[in-house]
Amino acid sequence: MDPSSQNLLLFLFRNRKALLAAPVIAALAAAIFSGPWFITPLYESTVVVFPSTTNSPSKALLPQNTYQDEDFMEFGSEEQAEQLLQVLSSDAIFDSITARFQLMEHYKLDPSSKTLRTDLHEEYSDKISFERTQFMSVRINVLDEDPQMAADMANAIVDLLDRVKSRIQRERANVGLNLVQREYQKVRKELRDMEDEIRGLRGKGVHEYEGQSMVVSEQYATAIAEGRTDKTVKQLKNVLDTLAKYGGRYVALRDELHLMKEEEVKIKTKLDQARVDAEQVLPATFRVNAAVPADKKKYPIRWLVVAVSALSALVGTMVVILGANTWKELKQSLRS
Repeated sequence: MDPSSQNLLLFLFRNRKALLAAPVIAALAAAIFSGPWFITPLYESTVVVFPSTTNSPSKALLPQNTYQDEDFMEFGSEEQAEQLLQVLSSDAIFDSITARFQLMEHYKLDPSSKTLRTDLHEEYSDKISFERTQFMSVRINVLDEDPQMAADMANAIVDLLDRVKSRIQRERANVGLNLVQREYQKVRKELRDMEDEIRGLRGKGVHEYEGQSMVVSEQYATAIAEGRTDKTVKQLKNVLDTLAKYGGRYVALRDELHLMKEEEVKIKTKLDQARVDAEQVLPATFRVNAAVPADKKKYPIRWLVVAVSALSALVGTMVVILGANTWKELKQSLRS
């Protein structure tokens, strides 16, 4: 047998009582102090949600001028999952959960403390966590000494997540709606002004410039060729003068009015889409499961505490004994 192995076995045998007693005492102490008399057990509730690709009802459901519309039934990607994490970490959700479940009283914090909000944030972060999974979903974990409250908080966070994200998007949608409404009203006014001007030109005798000009010109030329000088010729001359005076403006207005009506249709479509986005809401998430009260505590894991304590005591005892023996041998060598 290797001398080093013999020395190790000899060391373990000589100190067997201490090496056995220390882990046993540590395990018993850990078993006692990890019990509910000293450590409040915590229960965990979990909700898993997938982000949606879009929260815009108009993009998801209404006809678009794009080649490929977004599918509102499709799960979101990494980008949408990261967005959910940012919303979950916002003060809006933190303040709402704190107020709804009275977390300052629940966590037994001192309301007169100068660091009350910091202390509350620390307790909140210790008990509530958010993480993105490898499947691009978001997991919400809530720990609490009351299993029912842990489940209620987890479900409430998901509800708030939809509300907060929808509120942010609807605020932006309302800004867009106001812009499109103003632009639509502007286009409608321009259309009315052009239509009024065209009606005025028609009242002066300009109805359809090209055809009217051709017919009147032929009639006038025929009358001149026949040598006529009666009232009809003068009337034809007046009509031609009117067409010459207002015909250019009539053609310009007519063509511009046609283009403006096409623009009105486009803006009206945008207005309908913006109104749907501002007034309707699509859920921001797909909830895989709702949180339910846990029937088994999550923390502390008593057997793990006992095992780690026993192992730590064993290693610590060995280190102390080795240190003491080394110190003893060193002192003896110095004396000799």
